[in-house]
Amino acid sequence: MNHHPRATLTVEILTTQSVAAASLSGERMITSLAKTTRLSTPYVNRESDLSNFFAPASIAVVGATDRDGSVGCTIVRNLFDGKYTGKVYPVSLHREQLFGHPCFKSIGALPEAVDLAVIVTPADTVPGIVAECVDAKSRAIVVISAGFKEKGPAGAELEAEIRRSIQGSGTRLIGPNCLGLMNPSIGLNATFAGVTPQSGSVAFVSQSGALATAILDWSANEHLGFSAVVSVGSMLDVGWGDLLSFFGKDPNTQSIVIYMESIGDSPSFLSAARKVAALKPIVVIKAGRSQEGSRAAASHTGAMTGSDEAYDAAFRRCGVLRVQSIGELFHMADVLGKQPRPRGPRLTILTNAGGPGVLATDALLQNHGVLASLSADTEKALNSFLPPHWSHANPIDILGDADAERYGHALNVALADPETDGVLAILAPQGMTDPRLVAERVRTRDALGKPLLASWMGGVEVAIGRQTLQSCNVPVFSFPEDGARAFQLMWRHSENLHSLEEGPLSIDDKTSNHLRPPIDDIVMQALSHGRTLLTEIESKAVLDRYSIPTVRTRLAKCETEAITRAEELGYPVVLKLHSETVTHKSRVGGVRLNLANREQVRRAYCAIADEVTLSASSSAFMGVTVQPMIQAEGLELIVGSVVDDQFGPLLAFGAGGKLVEIYRDRAVELPPVTTNLARRMMSRTNIFRAIKGMRGNKAIGVNAVAALLVNFSNLVMAQPRIREIEINPLLATVDGLLALDARIVLFGRETPDDQLPRPAMVAGDV
Repeated sequence: MNHHPRATLTVEILTTQSVAAASLSGERMITSLAKTTRLSTPYVNRESDLSNFFAPASIAVVGATDRDGSVGCTIVRNLFDGKYTGKVYPVSLHREQLFGHPCFKSIGALPEAVDLAVIVTPADTVPGIVAECVDAKSRAIVVISAGFKEKGPAGAELEAEIRRSIQGSGTRLIGPNCLGLMNPSIGLNATFAGVTPQSGSVAFVSQSGALATAILDWSANEHLGFSAVVSVGSMLDVGWGDLLSFFGKDPNTQSIVIYMESIGDSPSFLSAARKVAALKPIVVIKAGRSQEGSRAAASHTGAMTGSDEAYDAAFRRCGVLRVQSIGELFHMADVLGKQPRPRGPRLTILTNAGGPGVLATDALLQNHGVLASLSADTEKALNSFLPPHWSHANPIDILGDADAERYGHALNVALADPETDGVLAILAPQGMTDPRLVAERVRTRDALGKPLLASWMGGVEVAIGRQTLQSCNVPVFSFPEDGARAFQLMWRHSENLHSLEEGPLSIDDKTSNHLRPPIDDIVMQALSHGRTLLTEIESKAVLDRYSIPTVRTRLAKCETEAITRAEELGYPVVLKLHSETVTHKSRVGGVRLNLANREQVRRAYCAIADEVTLSASSSAFMGVTVQPMIQAEGLELIVGSVVDDQFGPLLAFGAGGKLVEIYRDRAVELPPVTTNLARRMMSRTNIFRAIKGMRGNKAIGVNAVAALLVNFSNLVMAQPRIREIEINPLLATVDGLLALDARIVLFGRETPDDQLPRPAMVAGDV
């Protein structure tokens, strides 16, 4: 075995012949393999403290054994029998040598401080071994062993011991309870997987070791290569943020794919992802879609917002593309590396067969895509050379007798259309169409900076054509539906990257005190009486301080006072239950509308008192609030926020009113938001079309709604004591916005200030 201090490694670096660039604000387009050149270059990224994991000059395996089928045996064999040329030190109390190599009794007995220690001993021995590694100046540790926090309190205490050992030492740790890691370019396989994949440009990070082994096996048939494979396990130390930062700077990594079950330190992930996603595609499959409403929520917003939507919002905000299948995970990493990003959502489909074009159209529209409309100039150009019976619409069906010349000409016309943002070219094998010759014409297309995807349908007959397309960086799909979905995912990725351009004023900025009017008097009054639910009057007072307009509201504690307040405000009026304990007033008969005179107000007051006492309790009734009956026509919206366990406060916006949980028309976003982010948030709802005006109705001020969302976001960011807040309904008319009802729930005094949840978007990352 060759012994090197830290070798200069021979690796494959991807260079490109030509890739059409489509950039946003100077973002660098990631190019793909067009010609492979072997260069001698140091692999080690010396700016990162994770280089000892991925380019170690020496490795110790603690718990090494020659017992067939054991983890310790498999890892040692992978290191000895593979192409790794660094030093490998087996560490075992019970062996003098393993596979012809000397064994050592402990880490401290090694002749040198190793770069990487891999531990595969029982869980209760691991804290002591980690402490030995730190004392022996090992810079990186991978703990394969299981039996930690996943086993309960005793295992969690073992993890706490490990954390104390490495804290402040400079030693980093991956795991515990993980598969290990690989760097195929140097033959490093420090895992108990039986397959070492080929070298490539994709970094694969997985929270499941079992899934990682299955994907490694699958990748062999797909000829998929990796720059690194990492199983993160419990992420006691090294987490998503560390790995994203490392691979973002790694010259061998062109894209990053992640299998995720939980996010852990969400600010770290979001901060790192925002920096890396502008340079390299990050594609995530997140497992474990949870049931919405799994936690008790006092507001409609809480019932509307599920934790899985929080992940969607987080990924979207930091430029990460989320996919739904393992196939999409790797295919999209490949596609995003080979083609420019679309500048818009409009896809043109070019086909020599009608049926596949229809299937592609269905798949596009089902995934909320947009079928491009052909411009008049494009139709005229196509008419000049296509047979009279071509489709005269998108999909462009150039008919089954299309030869390579017709195909190539039509493709260039489609790409040149200013109304299209990308093209999916479909070929079904037919007697008059040569798949290879058509692929050659595609190779010489006029790229024009637009993405081109292909679906060469069939098997042996189209194989050479598929190879031709792949050689010129055109992604090829077996079925047209997959190509249409891939384009829509590309557009979603482009939209996500738009978020990286946003830079709103951080609420943590000392100059932003004007965004943080105090509400301590309102909060402390409630908490001092043991309440966490603010009354409607208190909630509206909070909104008023953040320039969110509210309907005039007066408190009345008896019938006479209710009549007096009604006459002050002017008829007709609304009476609502005033309570410190009831959350949803309408559910207990606590709302009476359109009261036109003194007698109706008196009867309404008595009816509310009776119904609330019957359905809740006598103590729940503390009087009523009196408000003018707003009769202007408009839309009922909802704006709210709840605290997510992983991401802190979330914003929700959508269609409001009594049926909010039935319609479930909402969008979720992480605060803070700018006006642009607020508009994008609104655009993800169906009611946004009504806000803009449709079917002759006047448009409601989109900018006014966006401005309100920004103010609401500032409130949520500045006041961590708020657990849930909701405006429902927010009445939106052509004359303005008005919060008709409001509800705020606080964290109680049992939660100290330093334990209140904080926003996942930290200062400087937004």
